[in-house]
Amino acid sequence: MRNTTRYPVTGANSLWHVYKTVPFWKVVKNFIVIQLARYTPFLGMKNWLYRVFLGLKVGEQTSFALMVMLDVMFPEKISVGRNTVIGYNTTILAHEYLIKEYRLGAVAIGSEVMIGANSTILPGVTIGDGAIVSAGTLVHKDVPAGSFVGGNPMHVIYTKEEMAARWADDPIYGREK
Repeated sequence: MRNTTRYPVTGANSLWHVYKTVPFWKVVKNFIVIQLARYTPFLGMKNWLYRVFLGLKVGEQTSFALMVMLDVMFPEKISVGRNTVIGYNTTILAHEYLIKEYRLGAVAIGSEVMIGANSTILPGVTIGDGAIVSAGTLVHKDVPAGSFVGGNPMHVIYTKEEMAARWADDPIYGREK
């Protein structure tokens, strides 16, 4: 289950209450920074922009591919470990505005994680160290460390132990010889 905090609203749907939940100028600043970073080919500069202007916790040597879209309202709720790859056009959300409520939840992505292109990560999700998320996956629940997941809705394709067995003799991912 996702770890989100729920906030009820009355009257119009929760998106009509957006600037009661997050300051307008914060959203403007975040939008500009995210759009600059989406098109920047320099990985170090992207990580610097995210850390300095958005408050993301980003590990060393983490790579955000072209067109990654971070949560524009609450990017500070996103953390990514070291040496992780976030694939092309992936969306990472820390909020969701619904009809009668909005929800906020931190997103924690571990170290040595591979997230395939065009994936969407919903608020309140933890992705464990060494996990692999297949391209086009809707990550709607926690991902166990070392597992391989994919699909919409997401499901575990291989557990950590099954992945280790599959890669046992692989010259790149297998055991050190």
